[in-house]
Amino acid sequence: MWLVVAFIVLVQPVAQAQAKETTAKHQPVWCDESLSEEEKVEAILAQLTLEEKVALCTAQGKFSTPGVPRLGIPELWYSDGPHGVRAEINWNDWGYAKWRNDSVTAFPALTCLAASFDPDLAYLYGQCLGAEARYRKKDVILGPGVNIYRVPLNGRNFEYMGEDPYLASVMVQPYIKGIQENDVAACVKHYALNNQEIDRGHINVEVSDRALREIYLPAFKAAADAGAWSFMGAYNQYKNQHCCHNEYLNAILKEEWAWDGAFMTDWGGCHDTEQAVKNGLDLEMGTYTNGLTTESKFDYNQYYLADPFLHGLKSGKYNQAQLDDKVRRILRLMLRTNLKSPRAWGSLATEEHAQAAKKIAEGGMVLLKNDAQILPIVEAPKTIAVIGENAIRNLMQGGGSSELKPKEVITPLQGIKERFPQSQVLFARAYDSGKAMYSNEGKPTHNLDSLHAEAVRVAAKADLVVFVGGLNKNHKQDCEAADRYTYELPFNQPKLIEDIAAVNENLVVVLMSGNAVETSWASKAKAIVQAWYTGSQAGHALASLLAGDVNPSGKLPFSFPKKLSDNGAISFGQLSYPGDGVKQVYMEDILVGYRWHDTKNIPAAYPFGFGLSYTTFNISNARCDAKTYGENDNILLSVDVENTGSRDGAEVIQVYVSDPKCSVKRPYQELKAFQKVFLKAGEKQTITLSIPVNSFVFWDETSSSWNTEAGDYILRIGNSSRHHIANLRVKVK
Repeated sequence: MWLVVAFIVLVQPVAQAQAKETTAKHQPVWCDESLSEEEKVEAILAQLTLEEKVALCTAQGKFSTPGVPRLGIPELWYSDGPHGVRAEINWNDWGYAKWRNDSVTAFPALTCLAASFDPDLAYLYGQCLGAEARYRKKDVILGPGVNIYRVPLNGRNFEYMGEDPYLASVMVQPYIKGIQENDVAACVKHYALNNQEIDRGHINVEVSDRALREIYLPAFKAAADAGAWSFMGAYNQYKNQHCCHNEYLNAILKEEWAWDGAFMTDWGGCHDTEQAVKNGLDLEMGTYTNGLTTESKFDYNQYYLADPFLHGLKSGKYNQAQLDDKVRRILRLMLRTNLKSPRAWGSLATEEHAQAAKKIAEGGMVLLKNDAQILPIVEAPKTIAVIGENAIRNLMQGGGSSELKPKEVITPLQGIKERFPQSQVLFARAYDSGKAMYSNEGKPTHNLDSLHAEAVRVAAKADLVVFVGGLNKNHKQDCEAADRYTYELPFNQPKLIEDIAAVNENLVVVLMSGNAVETSWASKAKAIVQAWYTGSQAGHALASLLAGDVNPSGKLPFSFPKKLSDNGAISFGQLSYPGDGVKQVYMEDILVGYRWHDTKNIPAAYPFGFGLSYTTFNISNARCDAKTYGENDNILLSVDVENTGSRDGAEVIQVYVSDPKCSVKRPYQELKAFQKVFLKAGEKQTITLSIPVNSFVFWDETSSSWNTEAGDYILRIGNSSRHHIANLRVKVK
């Protein structure tokens, strides 16, 4: 027996050493913790064949790109966003796979998030979305979108973060951080100048270098600075090159900004192998090979970066360095997601995520009007009439790639019924927009005159009317692949509002949309709430705001022009928007949104940064820590904020900068700082905002560089772009 024990004692260390050696031999290089990320990239790259490298650069299915089976490297999986993880799509067509385990939390649209002016909510949003994507085993979520709101007709404005590049920049960074903390890549889109859906696949955008740099690129720069792991190109052209393989834009992204992530096409956005190889495209995704031809005629091997790229490499047309740069970027993406170990597990459609969606919705809804303080509804009326199709419509259906399959949908009607159980809640549909359609307008199934008449009858019987209207996700509304055809509310809603107001003066209008709408009917309503598309918890969030359980604190992330021609881009005619079918010229240049309204003195119906509250605030005693600053200094601006009303609430302090004497034309003012302040009734706080002097720069086209000119600047402090309580003058040396 002692011999046996001795044998075990002697042999066991040897066996353990052999086991460790065997494990080490079979351990993938990406699991070697002694190596840096770049060392792992180079070690994997050295093991790949030419064919394996090329294969990494193209899709193998609608939402998947290959791994390297020989080395145990798994494929990458993608999903549409940015408001939730899209339901599973079939491998090789756009039909839904009809899984039973892909229901998710639908989060508010990014316009709502931007309207919150709250970076903490952006981080919460990203955390929850990333967790759901991770649980669904997705490696890349296709969002956020940061294209600038140029015109109020763009079908995809609801997916973006408004008209101001600074607001979008501040809000996008925590969103990206939150997603990627779940070991899921954010994919920032659509780089760049995708500001309309009309002719999006080919329109050539002509824009000044100043407007490009000052308006359309800053949010992308902020996303790159935040470490976004992937970017998606836009469908349109710039300088006569498609943006998915554009030498100018990719030089800015990869060389000037030193961004190290993977750059992919939008689906079908690649048009040429040589341009794709030379102009920075790393991953080709697609519906069809060229974005136009029916998929049955092509397979994935015929994609521009597939066999044509491989043959060009073998013939010497393309060089190995061009390929290796693409593969390095893809391997970095993999090491940060599907090759990371250990990796987050994620979670799906939890109660915590539902409450986060509700909180974001409550933080972003904007109170535009509140005559006679009809809101909040302190005492439940005996009868409430809820009128309008959007009170019962699932607004997660339609819209294009952002369509979702939510686990739960709380409609406004349901939310109001639950919040006011002591009231009799009546309902009338009022109009019929038809089934949610992506490429065709829905056809009504009800008699529209009868619906209209019924709505007026129901309104006449109620103590309070809540009209829930706005837009929806149908074709030519807030929907991908087409722009709106009119600025007015559709489906005869202005006449509905007028007729309802004629029989009941206690009218609250709730707009659910991702775009501004014409509001000449506003005098007919006592209150107006811009409620956006607020996801799974839309009804609960809206009811909470109407009842005063939460105090509205959202601010408009874009201007509401009084009439369509008041918009800068549209005022210049067809060549400016939507173009002549071949090109369009951004004739308003840097004067986008409130920059146009303020500089040209064209009042908006509701200006950028505007939003009311159920309480009142006093903003006073604005002061700076000095009067003169250097170019690399930060201005410390302090202001006292007091809640002078009877309800807890939040105000957004906004600081706009004016450069009255400059060597180039500048906007009247530009947003350079903001902070959301939560105060209890009667509470007073002093807040301090840090404003970098170098944020006062303009793009100098004579030197192709940023320029901060010495001189006097005015800091305008207030709570909207058109309401300032103080103007402070500072000098820059």
